Amino acid sequence: MSWWAIRVQAEGAESDRVAAWLVEHTGQAVEQTERGVVGFVEASDDAVRTAAALRDAFALDAACERVAETDWAVRWRDGLGARTIGRLMVTPSWLPGASPGPARVVLDPENAFGSGEHGSTRGALTLLERHVRSADRVLDLGSGSGILAIAAVRLGAARAVGIENDADANVVARRNADRNEVGARVSFVDGDAGELAPLVGPADLVLSNILRNVNVLLLPAIVSALRPDGLAIFAGMEASEAELFRPALAAATLHEIDDATDAGWWAVVARRP
Repeated sequence: MSWWAIRVQAEGAESDRVAAWLVEHTGQAVEQTERGVVGFVEASDDAVRTAAALRDAFALDAACERVAETDWAVRWRDGLGARTIGRLMVTPSWLPGASPGPARVVLDPENAFGSGEHGSTRGALTLLERHVRSADRVLDLGSGSGILAIAAVRLGAARAVGIENDADANVVARRNADRNEVGARVSFVDGDAGELAPLVGPADLVLSNILRNVNVLLLPAIVSALRPDGLAIFAGMEASEAELFRPALAAATLHEIDDATDAGWWAVVARRP
């Protein structure tokens, strides 16, 4: 079957919004480059319809073109390199010389979310690097590739537990934990974060890099899972959503202490009294 590409010129936060829209409307991964965003569909008619809907949604030009047969299992890796976030370095596993070490995470996200390339993940990593404390017990909700849980331990946390409702993603996450030689300190549980978080707690630090509406729904479970004086890091929200999320934080008696923005994506740290 031939694939079709939908190419859109967009920059900064608009590029992230277009990428999110394409993922939602096509069910496929996208490429983000300096020139814009590329989405993919399996049929020419779908490409034409999707491009027309995208033009209506964003008032941007969208071009369709047929793409050559490609090994998509490895094609998405092109252009990815090591990233440094404070003390932390995130390195793709396929780069020459990639090896785990203190404050270094070697990662292959495979088909799970969390490569360190998305602004929401980088925002969460930025705040994690600032606020994780030695000997913390960390809980990562919607853990995907395991990048945040593994990074927490690499940055000094004693243990980390990821909760993910996608069992396939947990297979990837466990491989990444073993790759980073932290399999004995990082574990991943299949299931619903809202149900399991209070049972897995108490935690010193909870991470929730999902979406604003899901973060809001998880607030009671997160408060229940946190120790007094514990911290929660929320990400997965656009900068424009900050003022929508802050009232929910206050209503949950969580007090904001820090935030970060990366490529239009906002992350925030709050403390339980």
